[in-house]
Parts: sequence; C-alpha cells; structure tokens
Amino acid sequence: MKFTDEIKRRRTFGIISHPDAGKTTLTEKLLLFGGAIHEAGAVKSNKIKKGATSDFMEIERQRGISVATSVLAFEYKGTKINILDTPGHKDFAEDTFRTLTAVDSVIVVIDVAKGVEEQTEKLVEVCRMRNIPMIVFINKMDREGKDAFELLDEIEQKLNLTVTPLSFPIGMGYDFKGIYNIWEQNVNLFTGDPKKDIEDTIEISDLSSPELDKLIGEKSADNLREELELVDGVYPKFNKEAYLAGNLQPVFFGSALNNFGVRELLDCFVAIAPTPRAKDSDSRTVKPDEKEFSGFVFKIHANMDPKHRDRLAFIKVVSGTFERNKNYLHVRQGKNLKFSSPNAFFAEKKEIVDISYPGDIVGLHDTGNFKIGDTLTEGEILNYRGVPSFSPEHFRYINNADPMKTKQLDKGVDQLMDEGVAQLFTLELNNRKVIGTVGALQFEVIQYRLEHEYGAKCTYENLNVHKATWVEAKDIKSEEFKEFKRVKAKYLAHDKRGQLVFFADSQFSLQMTQQKYPSIKFHFTSEF
Repeated sequence: MKFTDEIKRRRTFGIISHPDAGKTTLTEKLLLFGGAIHEAGAVKSNKIKKGATSDFMEIERQRGISVATSVLAFEYKGTKINILDTPGHKDFAEDTFRTLTAVDSVIVVIDVAKGVEEQTEKLVEVCRMRNIPMIVFINKMDREGKDAFELLDEIEQKLNLTVTPLSFPIGMGYDFKGIYNIWEQNVNLFTGDPKKDIEDTIEISDLSSPELDKLIGEKSADNLREELELVDGVYPKFNKEAYLAGNLQPVFFGSALNNFGVRELLDCFVAIAPTPRAKDSDSRTVKPDEKEFSGFVFKIHANMDPKHRDRLAFIKVVSGTFERNKNYLHVRQGKNLKFSSPNAFFAEKKEIVDISYPGDIVGLHDTGNFKIGDTLTEGEILNYRGVPSFSPEHFRYINNADPMKTKQLDKGVDQLMDEGVAQLFTLELNNRKVIGTVGALQFEVIQYRLEHEYGAKCTYENLNVHKATWVEAKDIKSEEFKEFKRVKAKYLAHDKRGQLVFFADSQFSLQMTQQKYPSIKFHFTSEF
C-alpha cells in the first residue's frame, strides 16, 4: 500500500468525559467491533480479571478509575483506528490535556441522567482552543434521564458547541425502544440483550411508511416523526467541512453497556473523522505526508511490566515513517538513538512493529532519555510545542520514610516526575523537595507506586502554597530582578528543568508581587 494511502486510512482520536459517564465501557465496545477482544469486560488471556481492558494499572483496578491514558489500536473495515482512552477524574486532568496534543479528533461521552458535568466542560474547552473536531455520544439511554432536546440545549449552552443530531432516541429509560439513525436512515431496535454483539437494523428511508408503526407502535412512531421534524427545523444540516474545522459537532445516542448505538457511532466516525493532521513546531508547520520522520513524546509510562523495570515513551508519529533499527535524532539531547523493539499497543498487549505511519502511536523502551514533549526527527532541528506543564493546585513536602531506601526513593520520584504524574520542585533556600499536583488523589498514587514499584516509602508534609508560577525575567542582571530574588528568597524554587518558579501563598500576594515587579512575567504553564 502506498505511503499516502496508509495515512488516509488512519484515525487517531481520544475519548473524553466526566468520571462514570461510560468512557472505558465505550472504548471496550469499540474494540469488540474491531475484533480486538471477543468478550466485553474480560481480558482474553485471563477471564478471571473482569477489569476493563484499558485500565491496566493496579491502583486503577482498585479504584475503578482510569489513572493513566491507555493506547489501543485496531482495524475496522480497512481503517486503522488508534484510541487514546483518557482519565476522566479531575485529579488526572493534566495527563488528559497532554494526550489531547496527540489526537486528531475527539469523542465526548455524556451521561443521559447527569448531562454536562464540570470536567467535561474543562476538557471540551481545551479541544475548542485547539479546534479539534468533536463527536458527542450521549450514553446510558436505557436509563431514565433528561429529555433529548433538553440535553442538546445543555450541550450547546454549557459547552458552547453547535450540534447536529445524526441519530435520535425512540423513548428513554423503561420506554427506550431504539434509535433512528439519521445518518444512515434506518431504525435500530433495542432488545436489552447485552450478549448480542450487534443489534439488527431495519432500513427505513421513508418515515411516513406504516412499517414504522408496526415496528415501534403507533404512538412511538408519531412521536418520533414529530421529533425528527423538529430536529430538521432547529438544527443545522451536517456539513463535513464545518465538523473538521471544529465548528459543528454531530451527536449520537446509545447505551455503551448494552452495546447499543455504538456501531452507528463507529461507522459514521470512520467516514467523517479526520486523517492525521499537520502540526506546528517552533520553526514551521509539519505535514503528515512529508518523507522525513518526525514525532513527539506525549506520555511516559513506567513499569508497564512490574517484573521488569521498563519505561515506555509513547510517541505520536507526525510525519514520514518510523522504522525499527533506524537512527533518529533526539533533538533536546542532540544525540542519535536507535530502537530495536518499537511497540504497537493493544492495552496490556504489546507487539513489535517494523514500520509505523503518521497518526500511529509507538511505544519506545526508555532507559531515561525521554521527557514529555521531546521531539525525534531524522536530523532536522525542530521542537513540537504544546505539551506544557500546568500550574499545580496542591503542594506537599516529600520526606523519606526509610533512610535505607534513599536511592530507590530518588529514582522512583525522578521517574514518576518524568512520566508527568506530578511535578517536582526544589526550594532554593534549603533544597527541600516539594511535589505539586493538579489533584489531591495523585499524592496517594505516588505513595502507592513508590512502595509497590520501587520499594521506597515516603511521607508528606503540608505546604501552604496557593499557586506556582514560572518566572520570566527580561534582564536577570537588573536591580529589580535581584531585589525580587532577595525579598522572595524563601518562596523560590526550581522545577525539574531548572526553570525558576515562584510559590505564591495567596492570590493577593501573587497580585502584589506582579504589581511590585512589572518587568517580571509570571506564567501559569511552563511553555512561554
């Protein structure tokens, strides 16, 4: 197959939602259609583990939340699909924001009963900023919830989106009879039997036909006709260009748990979702069909296999082809690296690949060379931007609870920070180590992983910090900057990259500092 054909058949997308909206269930059902797994809720090799395939870290199994982003790939109708399943829990939002730099489109999952929730708003905001095309999937239609039109209004108002339904529910909850697929003009009847892999669809192109009354009953049929007339009058017609530009969002209804409405979503997605897109670097825009390889690290995962201390760096291929055993330039370090066993993923299962194309995600075994945001090329000096660290919200001193294990603790903290689980700061005044996280739950994850993966124990001490900001000074020799460093000495630290960071203990003190030192800029992300 030609290089350009390989690019055209790839779709790389992320699934985002508030926790418990059914994101991981939807991911699993998509894998069922791709033939990647044969039984929902069971990893093929071990039927006893009933955990979802994409949640492969022990702490996730215990908590039932996706802590780390999983990468899953499968083939469906000649299309190569790469899914990035993201954590929904707000304490792991930073991982999700970073993952959104590696996707070409997004599916937003919304719970029919709860509607649009806070975390969904934040994630959609990030997608809107980057003009990422979005499809909305309204899940759990077999449960009682909000009216379809009410939900569509809420999505438009709260998420600031322009929606167009491409399927529409027939009833809801106890009265849920199925879905009318506007995109394909057919009816899909709901049996409520989750064992059925694929529901039967009945072609109905003419809504006035009496066959519809026979299928779903006269009352439901009349209701559906009225509602579809309203949809036709109120919502814009689907336009692929508007969708790809991020200006129009198609909406589907279904029940992922019952595997219902998922095929419709997948078929439409394959037809309309964007192929790998061009990406901006610090020097130029790189197009996927360029001959020379380039890609960037958007995630690092330590200890994928607890028996071996291995780290995997996840790389998104942006242009050209990534080949096994070929030399590539690690731009930040300025050295050439060769990879003998690059991996492609199916959740926990990894397989070695010889060649990967734009849109693919490759896992590279890493001995500590990579950091999040690193760029690999065939020799060109360029850096992909847009994989920033965000200002943390929670801060604690980290203390060693077992002096015999100092080496293990240092190594563990070092690797977990490279992975982007949290951020490490070193105070200028006394060199004490401070961990900053986006959510409080991350402290537990760090403690758990240090003990179980590195055999090290730590304790925490609270630190009163309101916000950490990265400091940018026009002139580090100026009197103003020297005074700032002297006056604020006990609030200054360095991040892992050695950048200067200011810890403000309140919003008021941050504002006062900004006013007092006008030539110094304070940034809320590490990329400026």
